Amino acid sequence: MPEAVLLRFLRSRANSFRYAFTGWWFVIRTQQNAWIHAVASLAVILLAFWLRLGLRDWAVLLLTIALVWTAEFLNTALEAIATLAANGKYHPLAKVGKDVGAAAVLIAALASVAIGLLILGPPLLERLGF
Repeated sequence: MPEAVLLRFLRSRANSFRYAFTGWWFVIRTQQNAWIHAVASLAVILLAFWLRLGLRDWAVLLLTIALVWTAEFLNTALEAIATLAANGKYHPLAKVGKDVGAAAVLIAALASVAIGLLILGPPLLERLGF
């Protein structure tokens, strides 16, 4: 019996990962801003490697990147739910939900730019000889 329980547990976890990757792929396929986030994330990671940042700086950058991606994913989910709740028609409360979700992504993106400048700016300027 314990083997059956373990097998069910493992299948359940595998399904959870499959659903998560399906959602991830949906965002990448359908959200134009996700491509902006992807390019910015890759640029920051490559620049951080080039600058040979310390572990603490890496931790802050990775958390910041994760924050922006999480905001984008939650915004996409919120938009889908708002559209579903409004039956595909315009509804002022659905608009509020979508606008607030978009604002959350904007806040995360602006904060990430500020954090990126604070962490990457000084070593980049030094490396470039300024």
